[in-house]
Amino acid sequence: MRFLNLVLTTILVQPLLAQDYSLQASFDSVNLTSGFSPDPLEYDMISGGSIDASKLGKDCTGYIADAPDFELTFEAGILELWISVISSVDTTLVINTPNGEWICDDDSGGNLDPSIHFPKAPSGTFDVWIGTYDSTSMHEATLYVSELGAYGN
Repeated sequence: MRFLNLVLTTILVQPLLAQDYSLQASFDSVNLTSGFSPDPLEYDMISGGSIDASKLGKDCTGYIADAPDFELTFEAGILELWISVISSVDTTLVINTPNGEWICDDDSGGNLDPSIHFPKAPSGTFDVWIGTYDSTSMHEATLYVSELGAYGN
């Protein structure tokens, strides 16, 4: 009976604990190998959603969608990896890394724009969400992927 309760609790609670990174990305999915060109690559998206990202862990803020906005499958090399967002509104960035770690940022890119830096990026899939601070509105945003630095700084 304890096992059944544990299984039911896991099934019922799990969706509340994390975003569903197994869903297909809403805007784009790309495969990149270190040294890609042009650098930076840019992808137009819509930020926001109805799910409070703060439940994902430390430094996670804003409202995001259930499915990732973007999926990057990356073959790492010796260069660093930067994932940044530029928007006319205050946005947040939520990334589930290839090792399952949740990394979030709000304003590290300057001008209320988020940026996450991976000095030694692992190879694998990075699922990316772009959030906003209003759960009822969505805004245009541009996601940048670079090995040369945070875009916009």
